[in-house]
Amino acid sequence: MLTIIGKSTSINVRKVLWTCAELDIPYERRDWQENDAPLNPNRMVPVLVDGDFVLWESHAICRYLCHRYGGATLLPATSDAQARARVEQWMDWQATELNTAWRYAFMALVRASAAHRDPAQIEAGVAGWNRHVGMLDAQLDGKAFIAGDAFSLADIVLGLSVNRWRMTPMARPDYPHVAAWYARMAGRPGFDAWCDNGVA
Repeated sequence: MLTIIGKSTSINVRKVLWTCAELDIPYERRDWQENDAPLNPNRMVPVLVDGDFVLWESHAICRYLCHRYGGATLLPATSDAQARARVEQWMDWQATELNTAWRYAFMALVRASAAHRDPAQIEAGVAGWNRHVGMLDAQLDGKAFIAGDAFSLADIVLGLSVNRWRMTPMARPDYPHVAAWYARMAGRPGFDAWCDNGVA
């Protein structure tokens, strides 16, 4: 059985847990322990252990689970290069552009970090975060899901980001396409447990 290491409140761990729910993959989850350090030189979660195979980085783990356990519904096969690229494009955008946009504001407004108290940077962070979610809203205009008509890994990773955006105490524009897409995912395996679960 797979072992997933990391607290279930971690946004990156929840990406993996939601993927497992969609693919009906059994697993054991446990928190990180100091003796886990050799498994990941970054000393960060999630870490996946599948027999003798160890993997870290949440998006790499999600992709691996699709390859290993028949998740072509979430990540198109390599033979469909364009459909696969669309999913991976939005996954990578979440990990780079969107995460960078929200980091300062989230650390200030939710985590109350002492290192993130500059009002100008908080304001800029909120504006940047809203602007990026606006890009997502434009992408969803006329689409059921992020990469097209089918639910995919892109929806998992961005669903968690939008959940964080919705829960952070700040001013937000009304983005109707994002709101409709988020509501559309209700009832999916793992959505209620790992995304819309009251944890930012």
